[in-house]
Amino acid sequence: MKRRSWPLLGVLIFGYAFLYVPILLLILYSFNESRLVTVWSGFSFKWYGELLHNRQLLDAAWLSVRIAAVNATVAVVLGTLAANALTRHGRFRGRTGFELLLTAPLVMPDVIIGLSLLLLFVAMQQTIGWPNGRGFTTIAIAHITFSMAYVTVVVRSRLARMDASLEEAAMDLGARPLTVYLRITLPLIAPALLSGWLLAFTLSLDDLVIASFVSGPGSTTLPMVVYSSVRMGVSPQINALATLIVAIVALAVIIAGWSMRQKPDRAQKRGA
Repeated sequence: MKRRSWPLLGVLIFGYAFLYVPILLLILYSFNESRLVTVWSGFSFKWYGELLHNRQLLDAAWLSVRIAAVNATVAVVLGTLAANALTRHGRFRGRTGFELLLTAPLVMPDVIIGLSLLLLFVAMQQTIGWPNGRGFTTIAIAHITFSMAYVTVVVRSRLARMDASLEEAAMDLGARPLTVYLRITLPLIAPALLSGWLLAFTLSLDDLVIASFVSGPGSTTLPMVVYSSVRMGVSPQINALATLIVAIVALAVIIAGWSMRQKPDRAQKRGA
């Protein structure tokens, strides 16, 4: 190995260690028998057992997953429509304002978004009686508001790089625009749709600030429960919950990598 590469390798190792060593320590101490998370007293699974009986954490996790799934699905639909409008329809009246509205959530602080949505929901409740209180619906709407902007950026970049001649060839063969979009366009942009869905799901599952503004007493998301518990002292149950989340994410990444590796192999077999 050349001498010039040693500093670069050292920086690379330091960067990965800075990111992943705390996660590894969190996983290690989730098996700690002691209630003190920084004092190792023996190997034990008891915090995982207590986690399964902690209704507050489990209910908050289930609420966050449901909100994230609804948010990701609706954000992909709306973001794809917005990306199509910006990519396929050229200059139209109000395009500049439309682009500003889409990009605003990307640069606006979460505190401003959460406060403005809270004032909006309160004014709507006083005027038309909806939404009746703050909970699942208000959190989902708030998350869709900013997640849609991220999905639009991802899908728009894919549409801009897509070969339009494929769609033109399908229409020349007699296919209608809707058929072309469903049979040609959607399969080509499917990776971008999946990426946008996963990004929106992650953003929703991770959000704390906006959810704190638009949630009510009976709708506490997982980040809110974790933040409130950490303020009183880190519980080993939080370590166990974080370990389970890391395990699920790692399993999903492994499955995705395996499926992507299988597709080239199948294509080679078909070509042979």
